[in-house]
Amino acid sequence: MTDLAVRSIPFADAEGHEKTLDDLGAEVVLVVNVASKCGLTPQYAQLEELQRTYGDRGFTVVGFPCNQFFGQEPGSMDEILEFCSTTYGVSFPIADKVKVNGRNAHALYKALTQTPDAAGKAGRVEWNFEKFLVGADGSVRRFRPKQKPDDPEIVAAVESALGVGAR
Repeated sequence: MTDLAVRSIPFADAEGHEKTLDDLGAEVVLVVNVASKCGLTPQYAQLEELQRTYGDRGFTVVGFPCNQFFGQEPGSMDEILEFCSTTYGVSFPIADKVKVNGRNAHALYKALTQTPDAAGKAGRVEWNFEKFLVGADGSVRRFRPKQKPDDPEIVAAVESALGVGAR
């Protein structure tokens, strides 16, 4: 998917203010549906490491809390923000809770899930911590939940999108 429109789809931030990916001031955005009570929750640490490594180069992670997978994000926004801050030192933006699948899926996720993963499969978000890398040009790359944020393929994709030379 190469469509600048995905960068302009509005969503609510944690305070309820309308934002778009373009409003985040980053050329490259890693959109991740997050949850506090999931076996994959430790990925927050790796997401924060990506943020600290590339944040000053035009990159940001944005977390979208989602409670659609076995109720693994049941807290209020205040509880979610407190958890992220105290447990993982999260400095990247956390948006308001969204649905990522189904009829009531957020418009951003309806657009993002049209993008196939490396195996060519598009459609529903499989689980918490599915990742969508959105480039400045609106291009999207999809990474499934079990692929950790520090996976060399994800790091290379971030660096490529930012125009960073090989390590």
